[in-house]
Amino acid sequence: MKRLEEHLYYNTLFDIYGNLLNEREKEIFTLSYIEDLSLQEIADVKQVSKTAIGNTLTTIHKKLDHYEESIKVYQKRKNILKAVDEIKEEKIKEKIRKELE
Repeated sequence: MKRLEEHLYYNTLFDIYGNLLNEREKEIFTLSYIEDLSLQEIADVKQVSKTAIGNTLTTIHKKLDHYEESIKVYQKRKNILKAVDEIKEEKIKEKIRKELE
């Protein structure tokens, strides 16, 4: 997976499953993905090592991947959006897309 695709993928998984993470994981994910801080910048803010932050992000990725593998909300949403593209009526398409946001 390319860097930008990976970034978008994990942002989406975080939107779906973020409430299943603990507060520390949510904060570190937000600092990395939303605030776009480097590992070192996050380490400085949290007063821990850069390695600890890297390990935490790896754990977060594994948890988000596990949730998606188990629950499949992201994949189901993607499949629904693909099916919506085949609908001819634009009003219906927009209504469905809006509901899925």
